[in-house]
Amino acid sequence: MINVVGIGQNRDNITLGALKAIEESDVIIGYKKYINQIDDLIEGKEVIKKGMGDEISRAELAIEKSINGETVSLISSGDPGVFGMANVLYQIVSKYDDIDIKVYPGVSALNYASSKLGAPLHDFAAISLSNILTPLSEIEKKLRYALEGDLIVAIYNPISKTRKEPFRRFKKCVLECKGENALIAIVDSTYEPAKETIVKVKDLTEDIVNMSCTLIVGNDLTYVQNNKLITPRGYVIRSNIHELSKQHYEKFLNGEIPKGPNRDCEFYPCHYDGQCCDFCYCPFYPCGDSSTGGEWIKGKNVWNCKECMWLHDEEVVNCLREPIEDILDEVDDLKSKKKTLLKLRRACLLNNNPTDL
Repeated sequence: MINVVGIGQNRDNITLGALKAIEESDVIIGYKKYINQIDDLIEGKEVIKKGMGDEISRAELAIEKSINGETVSLISSGDPGVFGMANVLYQIVSKYDDIDIKVYPGVSALNYASSKLGAPLHDFAAISLSNILTPLSEIEKKLRYALEGDLIVAIYNPISKTRKEPFRRFKKCVLECKGENALIAIVDSTYEPAKETIVKVKDLTEDIVNMSCTLIVGNDLTYVQNNKLITPRGYVIRSNIHELSKQHYEKFLNGEIPKGPNRDCEFYPCHYDGQCCDFCYCPFYPCGDSSTGGEWIKGKNVWNCKECMWLHDEEVVNCLREPIEDILDEVDDLKSKKKTLLKLRRACLLNNNPTDL
């Protein structure tokens, strides 16, 4: 039996399954740095430590020991299925008959990094920048498709002393696909506890990244709040419809709200000269999404839209007005159809991102 064991990023997040697999094993095989992290768990067992780059020999040795009737734990950091030993083992085990394998998942670097940063993950891709086994052209192609698809991108193996070109191409891809203000978080595990840094890609430099870092590239909706990286998912926050909002949308449904700036309004401009006033009262209120500038007033349970200019841009209004006219049959639909409205908001956000306006 071969147990492929992910021990996570540190001892604080090793799983109960991993502990049990190690306890039941006769032989422990792994990269010496990872074995050293579990020294106190492997007393009395045969321990075989290997160097970095010996992945194939580690897998072959585990198979040999298993054939001889011993239970083996093949150790990976993080999760063995994410750039770990599970892939190596399964690639060569088909040469042999009747090898039992069980994979014990662990907390991957991207999950650990995400937990340190806040809540950055939505739909995402994990890409290694190591070009030791993978051509740069393949890495760059994957990067571009992931970034153009607006996925969150977790980056493994970003740079080393001898391998800097993949990192430089990565930065170039982000600049070209997302622009200079794209958010990138760095979680550096050379520190204990790990150090988190959030920068814009234009400020990303080689001296703040090393091989022990995991990078997370935000998507078009990702924002920073209280030094945490957040990617909103669009959950519905229920709220009563304000009386003034009801009055506005009664006029809206009757075709009484003009398009564009309403310079006859005594409060115009409440945001900026030239603003569109079609949605004087936000049809998504409260959206609870700070990517457009809104925020909660702490302790008051009030969503403050003062800094949200997105809804008053002409391109945004052109994207929203006709679909909202189709969605709303009555004012109460602002509440009953809020999920549909928020999906429309998200679709228009991705076409008219506030950071680009």
